[in-house]
Amino acid sequence: MLFRRIYQFMIVYVIGVIFLWMIKLSLGLSDYVIPGISLLKDTAEEFGTGYFMDVVNTLSVTVLGQFLSIIMAFTVGIAGRKSSWIGSFIKVTAYNIQAYPIVALAPIIFILLGDGFLSRLLIASMICYFPLLLSVLGIMATPVTDIEHFYIVTGRMRWQLEVKIRAFENLSKLTTVIAGSATLAMAGTIVGEFISANAGIGYSIRIALYQSDMAKILIALFMIGIIISIYQGILESMGEHIKHRWSIVNKGDEL
Repeated sequence: MLFRRIYQFMIVYVIGVIFLWMIKLSLGLSDYVIPGISLLKDTAEEFGTGYFMDVVNTLSVTVLGQFLSIIMAFTVGIAGRKSSWIGSFIKVTAYNIQAYPIVALAPIIFILLGDGFLSRLLIASMICYFPLLLSVLGIMATPVTDIEHFYIVTGRMRWQLEVKIRAFENLSKLTTVIAGSATLAMAGTIVGEFISANAGIGYSIRIALYQSDMAKILIALFMIGIIISIYQGILESMGEHIKHRWSIVNKGDEL
């Protein structure tokens, strides 16, 4: 699964670069606008290592931001699973807050917290958090009637068991959503770095944009794609392992 993620990205990236070169040849554009093979190679040799370290820096914020967003999403999702007043209030609040684009809120965050680590972490968490929350809310608020009815009738139902049943029955959805949220967390971190930061690959892309250096941007995008493909592949492999182990442990009545 990890290698599949990597070669899928490589195919998309190569197709994109070839498309740019076709535009370059058809319009007779210079290397200043769209870099040729030699310029792209020289840029990769000069800046590749530095950009790789920038992406690793960004990924460290991404992982922590995603971890925080998962904890928050499950906490709020479990609390809001009931169709009570509190549950409805939590759902409505989540829907309303999501209506605000994070790009509009990012300047406020940077004004209050500055250009440091906390701003990048908060933006990454927020972009990753809301899609996760909506998925967790939908899963936790939907009863698994056939199974839950037995425990309700026998008086053995507890909120922990209810959460466990719903999580187990929707484990594939949860693992898919968590793995997919890695892209959102990475995008959130890069957006934060691009808007106002002093480190990370988003900061490097902003500098390259001010320099109008397409070669640097292409190399940065390559590094981002490789790293996020590896990270997502690891998450998906872990998800498959968890599903396999949980399906073995929870056979029959062992819920």
